[in-house]
Amino acid sequence: MVNQLTDEQLVEIAVGNNPEAFGEIVKRWERKIFALCFGMLNREDEAKDAAQETFIAAFRSLKNFRGDAKVSSWLHRIAVNQCLTTKRRTKSRAESFIDDDERSNEQIFVALAKISPSRTTEQNERLKFVQKAVQSLPIDLRQIVVMKEFEDMTFQEIAEVLEIPLSTVKSRLYTALKQLRMKLEKNHLEIV
Repeated sequence: MVNQLTDEQLVEIAVGNNPEAFGEIVKRWERKIFALCFGMLNREDEAKDAAQETFIAAFRSLKNFRGDAKVSSWLHRIAVNQCLTTKRRTKSRAESFIDDDERSNEQIFVALAKISPSRTTEQNERLKFVQKAVQSLPIDLRQIVVMKEFEDMTFQEIAEVLEIPLSTVKSRLYTALKQLRMKLEKNHLEIV
């Protein structure tokens, strides 16, 4: 019956050393956490590692969960920190993975079925460019774009996850979208 409990109730039970309760938390949030990590890191292998590390860190700090925020916000915050750590680690190891990034960009968007090959190619090129534009944003702007536009999180949820004021979330999203619009217009593409 653990699947009928709230996330907060599951944390309480998991603190009591019940692995089934924590397993249910992982089951509920693993896809969203992976998607967030992938949106921030743009590499499937790094995103998988960061998502896994997120749940390991959450499990280790279960006793420290105070319930000040929702479990989902807490997990997203841990994931953002894991991604930032991965970014710093990757940056210090090597300057770029351009070829790998281009291959992973293809996995993010799936072309719709039954569209002409030329239309599909055009859409894929456009999507690749949009993905590159998002990835070129500074990390503090990119994480907000990913959370808002790809994770459908509310401004309030993003503010809780990042532990920043609501107004900062809104201004960063505005700045990010403005930068994206300029990059896309420069290449004769539009934000829809």
